[in-house]
Amino acid sequence: MIVAVVLLTIALVLIVGLLVATGAGKLARLDGATYPAALTRAATAFATVITLAAAVTAALAALTT
Repeated sequence: MIVAVVLLTIALVLIVGLLVATGAGKLARLDGATYPAALTRAATAFATVITLAAAVTAALAALTT
């Protein structure tokens, strides 16, 4: 049961990260950025979501032990 919850949480974080990256890339293109610049902004947004998820996980792990 725990493994299923962990896998679903990982999938949810990845989906949210991809949605945020897509939105950031689209907003960058609407702002007039070139495709490489928009891709860079999208990648930065995705990395930020993953980093934030890792930080929250570390904080929760520290609280539970």
